[in-house]
Amino acid sequence: MCTSLTTCEWKKVFYEKMEVAKPADSWELIIDPTLKPSELAPGWKQYLEQHASGRFHCAWCWHTWQSAHVVILFHMHLDRAQRAGSVRMRVFKQLCYECGTARLDESSMLEENIEGLVDNLITSLREQCYDEDGGQYRIHVASRPDSWPHRPEFCEACQEGIVHWKPSQKLLEDETTTFSDASKPTAQAGLGYNFFSLRWCLFWASLCLLIIYLQFAFRSSAFL
Repeated sequence: MCTSLTTCEWKKVFYEKMEVAKPADSWELIIDPTLKPSELAPGWKQYLEQHASGRFHCAWCWHTWQSAHVVILFHMHLDRAQRAGSVRMRVFKQLCYECGTARLDESSMLEENIEGLVDNLITSLREQCYDEDGGQYRIHVASRPDSWPHRPEFCEACQEGIVHWKPSQKLLEDETTTFSDASKPTAQAGLGYNFFSLRWCLFWASLCLLIIYLQFAFRSSAFL
């Protein structure tokens, strides 16, 4: 049973493409959030997609952001005798940098992005499980630019030691020339609270209404 629309789309695309690529074999796709990089059971292979494009939605403050640095981990195994294979998959999450909540949020992806990622998965699967020439990997270019520069401290994959994002040389030079103690509050600011988020807007609106009510009540009592 699918746990989300994105999960259903992943399975739908994977099964359709595997039916064309390897019709004689039976393959299954399993979502496994506990999957660890390079921790493989005997006979299993690994493929790591490091620059997928996805959109995140924070369930706490409703903030959304686009990222071209979504990491997806696949573990693959083919039982040649049974002609059956299994793929375990984990999409790494990101933290919302607007409200500072510790809740990790999942990404959603467009169907065309999922199709390209499945193509890459099948290319790796054919190379590692079937000893075939899988062909060219598709290079993914984000359909929309990142909402914000990638922050490793908010990325689940970075926190688990997966090095998948490297700043450009220009960014490295800028950081070298401008690095000072004054930059520390800026880095920590993302861990704080956004005073323009929905929760704070509701708080300030309630406070304004309370002030207006108290003023009205004070004036009314003055006329009595």
